[in-house]
Amino acid sequence: MRDCSSLTPQEVADILKIAKNTVYELIKRGELNAYRIGRKVRVDLNDVEEYKSKSKSQKSNLTNDITQSANSHLLNNDIKPFRDGFIICGQDILLDILSRYLECHPKGVQALRAYIGSYNGLYSLYHGNVQMATTHLWDSETGQYNIPFVKHLLPGIPTVIIHLACRMQGFYVAKSNPKNINTWEDLKRPDITIVNREKGSGARVLLDEHLKLLKYFGSSIKGYSRECLSHLAVASTVARGGADLGIGNEKVALQVQGVDFIPLQKERYDLVIKKEDFEKPPFQAVLEIIRSEEFKMELLGIGGYDLYDIGKIIAET
Repeated sequence: MRDCSSLTPQEVADILKIAKNTVYELIKRGELNAYRIGRKVRVDLNDVEEYKSKSKSQKSNLTNDITQSANSHLLNNDIKPFRDGFIICGQDILLDILSRYLECHPKGVQALRAYIGSYNGLYSLYHGNVQMATTHLWDSETGQYNIPFVKHLLPGIPTVIIHLACRMQGFYVAKSNPKNINTWEDLKRPDITIVNREKGSGARVLLDEHLKLLKYFGSSIKGYSRECLSHLAVASTVARGGADLGIGNEKVALQVQGVDFIPLQKERYDLVIKKEDFEKPPFQAVLEIIRSEEFKMELLGIGGYDLYDIGKIIAET
């Protein structure tokens, strides 16, 4: 095989002896160079060798440890913001697209990305470690998304909440749903094993809020303490037979072979900005981008988003 050979993510996974979804995580975080040919992702062999060389010089090359450490440092304020940096916090691919548009906008900047969950993102916004945070946190008492959490996690700080998209949340189950899993009540069944998301993620909060309504403790569910750091990792675990059920959005289910999706709840995915920043050029650029037809059409091409009301200011706290 020549050094310029083009590899699929699965071939890269086979070389590195890791899961394919881990390859996607490395690419998303910029640790492994990649490019697209149409809708297909490809990696050059020499970039794989370069990644291996870099990993050998580090004390640890375990991807989950790196990710969890980075998230922990950001949450505990051990990492200070980059000087003049502009950090957008959240995990959805639409934020990667937004960052690309922002870099090209006349009033834009080069944005950095923090791939952490909704709760921790709002916490980081409160501490000034990021400039924008996205959230999809459901409050079972009010039936509202995001607004109650923004009020509680950013006390005394005026904010603007801008709607991005609605996404369908539900269960990932094995193909053809052999265990006939359909509702939240099925979580009580002794024959069901789940794979969970990390604390603070929107999917984890959604699960815990429904368990509270059911008056059922998560510790009673097999697999509740097993955590993954992305929807893709959860769906992949279910596809491999590592769990009977996982929670995530419909878009990812379309990307993973061997899983079916049981829709349960439409969620709101919103962007949160401090009001004192709202009129500044980069923030106005973000607003112009997400309201543009070009940005909307690119998201529609990906699929899995309800973009009605995209760019609408839904609340000010």
